[in-house]
Amino acid sequence: MSLILCIETGTDICSVGIARDGELISLRESDEGRDHAKKVAVFVDELLHETGVMPDELDAVAVGMGPGSYTGLRIGVSFAKGLCYGLNIPLVGVGSLDALAEVAIEDNEAGILDVENWDEAVLCPMVDARRMEVYTRLFDASGKALGEVSAEVVTEQTFADVRRDKQLIIFGNGAAKCREVMPDATYINITPSARGLARLAQLRLTAGQTEDIAYFEPFYLKDFIVIPSKKKLL
Repeated sequence: MSLILCIETGTDICSVGIARDGELISLRESDEGRDHAKKVAVFVDELLHETGVMPDELDAVAVGMGPGSYTGLRIGVSFAKGLCYGLNIPLVGVGSLDALAEVAIEDNEAGILDVENWDEAVLCPMVDARRMEVYTRLFDASGKALGEVSAEVVTEQTFADVRRDKQLIIFGNGAAKCREVMPDATYINITPSARGLARLAQLRLTAGQTEDIAYFEPFYLKDFIVIPSKKKLL
């Protein structure tokens, strides 16, 4: 039996869960802005008390590794690494787009979604990368990746070949900017959640695919750029 603490903080949503053998048993999340640094520790403490799990009973910590918000990813990964150091347990990194696709698959299996011909569709989770750009990756309906993670500028031609041959299902916080330029796609309301990490993290832990805690860094995809303030300093 494996108990894994799951942390996803790569977007506006701060989400923390505990999973037993790949099944989520408790969850805390908030979409009230990016004060993740304050909330993640509180959520972990609440979950441990709620489930009766002692910190030293955890077998691993899983974290959404990106791509996503630079600050959000840093907070989640830093917190996860600190726990792993202190408890001497493995760290499992899960791609945030993979986890987002997993949430959509779980909701479809639970009958929450109403999408025809799901099994033949292509899943397209998107994370907002500002302006008209998104981070994305394509998956089949079972969650198998069909390509690599990429940063895409959204235009009428984005994934035009896929949309021509398949039903493209778009979701995530980058989806809104696609509706006008890609009206032929299908849109569903799916948001990032730690529950998307549960099964994937268990698979990686079982396979021994853990991270080097000392050197592990979030997957930003693009370099972080600091824009100088235009305000005059006195």
